[in-house]
Amino acid sequence: MPLPVTRCNLAARLLLLCALSCALTMPARSNDSQALDFVLLHEGWRLQSSDKVSTDGARISTTAFQPAGWYATSVPTTVLAALVDNKVYPDPYFGMNLASLPGAGYSKTAGMSYPEHNFSNVPMPPDSPFRSSWWFRKEFDLSSQSSRQTMWLHFDGINFRANIWLNGRAIATSTETAGAWRFFEFDVTGAVLRGKRNVLAVEVHPPQPNDLAISWVDWNPAPPDKNTGLWRDVYLTTTGPVAVRWPHVVSHFPSRSFDSTRLTVTAELCNATSDSVRGVLHGQIGDVKFSKQVELDAKETRVVAFAADDYPQLTVRHPQLWWPANLGPQYLYEIKLWFEIDGATSDIKSAHFGIREVSSELSGNGARIFKINGKRILIRGAGWSPDMLLRASPNRQEAEIAYVADMNLNTIRLEGKLEDEHFLNLCDRRGVLVMAGWCCCDHWEKWNNWKPEDFRISAESLRDQIRRLRIHPSVFDWLNGSDYTPPPKVEEIYVRILKELDWPNPYQSSASQAPSSVTGVTGLKMTGPYEYVPPVYWSTDRGRGGALGFNTETSPGAAIPPLDSLRKFLPPEHLWPVDDYWTFHAGRDVPRNLDVYTRALGSRYGPPANLEDFVLKSEVSAYEGERAMFEAYSANKYNATGVIQWMLNNAWPSVIWHLYDYYLRPGGGYFGTKKACEPLHIQYSCDDRSVIVVNAYYRDFERLTARVRVYDLNMREKYSASAVVGVSSDSVIRAFTIPAIPLLTKIYFVRLDLEDTSGKEISSNFYWLSQKPDVMDWEKGDGYYTPEKSFADFSDLRNLPPVELKVSARYAAQGTDGSAQVTVENPSPHLAFFIHVRIVDSGDGEELLPVRSEDNFFSLLPGERRSLAVNYALPGSASLKPDIRVDGWNVKFPRRQ
Repeated sequence: MPLPVTRCNLAARLLLLCALSCALTMPARSNDSQALDFVLLHEGWRLQSSDKVSTDGARISTTAFQPAGWYATSVPTTVLAALVDNKVYPDPYFGMNLASLPGAGYSKTAGMSYPEHNFSNVPMPPDSPFRSSWWFRKEFDLSSQSSRQTMWLHFDGINFRANIWLNGRAIATSTETAGAWRFFEFDVTGAVLRGKRNVLAVEVHPPQPNDLAISWVDWNPAPPDKNTGLWRDVYLTTTGPVAVRWPHVVSHFPSRSFDSTRLTVTAELCNATSDSVRGVLHGQIGDVKFSKQVELDAKETRVVAFAADDYPQLTVRHPQLWWPANLGPQYLYEIKLWFEIDGATSDIKSAHFGIREVSSELSGNGARIFKINGKRILIRGAGWSPDMLLRASPNRQEAEIAYVADMNLNTIRLEGKLEDEHFLNLCDRRGVLVMAGWCCCDHWEKWNNWKPEDFRISAESLRDQIRRLRIHPSVFDWLNGSDYTPPPKVEEIYVRILKELDWPNPYQSSASQAPSSVTGVTGLKMTGPYEYVPPVYWSTDRGRGGALGFNTETSPGAAIPPLDSLRKFLPPEHLWPVDDYWTFHAGRDVPRNLDVYTRALGSRYGPPANLEDFVLKSEVSAYEGERAMFEAYSANKYNATGVIQWMLNNAWPSVIWHLYDYYLRPGGGYFGTKKACEPLHIQYSCDDRSVIVVNAYYRDFERLTARVRVYDLNMREKYSASAVVGVSSDSVIRAFTIPAIPLLTKIYFVRLDLEDTSGKEISSNFYWLSQKPDVMDWEKGDGYYTPEKSFADFSDLRNLPPVELKVSARYAAQGTDGSAQVTVENPSPHLAFFIHVRIVDSGDGEELLPVRSEDNFFSLLPGERRSLAVNYALPGSASLKPDIRVDGWNVKFPRRQ
């Protein structure tokens, strides 16, 4: 019989579940799992440098020790994050404060602070206060009521190695407890004091250059502590003699109709006792139940499986499939597993999973095409970054995943920064795919220098992460390397672990095109660019980052935050002109400064007159750049099979590589991406002047009307055409080509509209184009940047007459969620270009963030009106009254209706 399924309400806020799943040196809390007894050790920690502590862990972990002068903190935290919270150091994100911190590793060159190296690859300076180990101490009480006899102490993230003490007893040493991406669990039954005060002391040692730790590559500077700390949860759980770990469900589809699936269910059982144990492992999915008798030897850990061959009830007819967003529902099933001994439950775990299949194949041009449930999907995504101090916030994660879905992106790439369960659960429920893998540019890819310990840590890190990731339907691919392919000795270890753990998805040797002797051709490329290139690059380049194949990281370059954000991290005296403080927030290697970008911006749009002019022109440039990149890949599918914008977000306030800034403020790049990635979309190709309709849905559309209008700078219509078109499932059609048009002004505009049979607008797009084209200097290009011989000229946009808009808004609120229905009208005979709408606090003028707007940075033709829905967060103040602010290229202060 079919298994019952719960469909998520994607509009609802998701709660972070306090959950559990673990085994010796294994992750503690997997997807939605539950524990009968759980104690989160979050608040009430104390922190101090070992340089200031004259005793050992045996004494520190007793109530007799008094941590006088220690810093109060909570866990998770890094050392630097805790010291910043304690006001020991100023906000490292503001200005150049980071460079002034002790041990930061910066030097003065020509009056300017530069990071001279990838900090993860060099030792900390001799005078760094973070060079020594740091003690984390926590006192807590335990109830004496629990009858469950085995207690486990869990660490979900230690960077990098630690000595652990509990109540005066050594629990683990830094030799065995090492690895930033490992999960540790210890049986502390004999060390805990039930009904009494307990003391946990953890001495954390910082990562060394030859450790498999956490690196920030060239995305942003590295903090001087190298993220030393207890950077994910620490907690206690209790079980009976046998613990249940790592529920996993794999779907096997006998036919390509996907009308039936055969499930395989597995879990690890861990016998904590010194005696053999007999019991029954029970499982349940909906109303389907199954069980098996199991006998475990003393201290044995074993994987137990239920296969459909032996349990026919695990064959599911007409399953509810999990799909990525916009392509179908995100149905999730629940698996429950529990172990009983003589009728008493020893442990129970539950997890949510999706029934789906991910496969891949190579296209005719050697590009990797991914398939979900047998259907091809064009991957359109962006690279993720956590906070630079590893401060995770469930609310922020919810906002950011909502942004991804709002932009119509379908994928997030995790390069080494493997996010927590809350993040992955959000992706499962939102239908956002996750491409995960190891990091580049540090010891993770310096295989020739690996020690025996590195082989062990890398293998156990992969084992821990794969057991955690594999049940999430959103996680669809794994990369064994990033920029480079691991040597056979390493990759063979990785592949063996993936197979052992029933990894259900594709995997490749790296994110680059280099083939592997172990896993073959990747079908991927990592060819840049990372610096500014004009829109025409994406549709005309054929040898590097243009719209061919699967590009795992690429970008149109700099991403200047809106003015309100710049003021949050740049001192007033350094806001304008662009100077060293901007450069400090522009990455380490590429682009390192904004010279290429500012030269192109000034050449194309005219030299900026002031900061406001620079920011406005940057928003225009970001919009057209991101739109062009995603549209080019869409137009060429499936010769182009995927593109990952580098990046989605930033670890700190930055002027490069993002679609929304550190303060969650969407800019021009955000809305250019959102426009380009509409599931049913009309677009213009600047390489051949064709008008294209792109359909990402898995259904046909018939009798759509595609319209084009061409205007000169004075809003005189110079050309118009329409065509009735049909577009098949997941395909691209060319509706028509715009002919050469005589007597156009130097700048002209193309307006595209796509309507259904009732005349309802499905997609609309507006382009500003120059008679003088951008001309690439292909011979001088490389993987980072291709220069231009000459630039397009949009400087005449300055001659657009000012327009006074009519604006109205209706507001509503429910709890901390606010909404507005905004109407903007252009009553003038002129173009209202690049209109920007914000909802602000009427008291202080601060924009209400995070915010999701139906559209923004749009243009209105003469007499045109547009209504759009805006959803935003309310800070909870009863006195707050929202207000609207509208600006734009040639927009005067609007007249309110």
